[in-house]
Amino acid sequence: MGIIADDIRPDHRIIFDWVEPGARILDLGCGNGELMDLLSQRKDARVQGIELDEKAIWECVRKGLSVCQGDIETGLAEYPDRCFDYVILNQSLQEIRKASFLLREALRVGAQTIVGFPNFAHVGARISLFFGGRAPMTPSLPYRWYDTPNVRFLSIGDFRVFCAEMGFAVEKAVFLNGKNAIAFWPNLRALSAIFLLSGGDAGQRDRV
Repeated sequence: MGIIADDIRPDHRIIFDWVEPGARILDLGCGNGELMDLLSQRKDARVQGIELDEKAIWECVRKGLSVCQGDIETGLAEYPDRCFDYVILNQSLQEIRKASFLLREALRVGAQTIVGFPNFAHVGARISLFFGGRAPMTPSLPYRWYDTPNVRFLSIGDFRVFCAEMGFAVEKAVFLNGKNAIAFWPNLRALSAIFLLSGGDAGQRDRV
């Protein structure tokens, strides 16, 4: 049950490794359900998704997945406290306007929250902006300024400070440059990051 194919996306592989078998999972902005399907099939997880795009919802339904059409920006008021083991917000945080509100909601309904996002402070983005004078494009930020769905451009450093200010405890974090995990200077070298959060408290020390 713990073995997955080599062609699985690196971020999905990290999330797969973190999730406990049989877990209850809510995937916010679940897209076409690729991650939910993996967790359902290989981890026997009880998965549910929320997605706005109708075409993506149809793909989820075709896979036999449970998905609701909705805007995650409005919150999760219909869900009681701690009704999920994990709430996943992968590659959607940069598209959220009310980030602190949504993450508090995620940590209310889930025991832990997994957050993945592209790192805007990657060296490639810095070079592009400094020498080219243009909005950067990287493998994790593949859009031009005029067609990007992103409304926020955050770095790993930004997110660490944010978690400390909000009182979110960082249980684990992995920083990726393509398929490779980055151990040193992730804010400079990593293209993307994945954090495992719990409610914690403002005084709790980051354990990564």
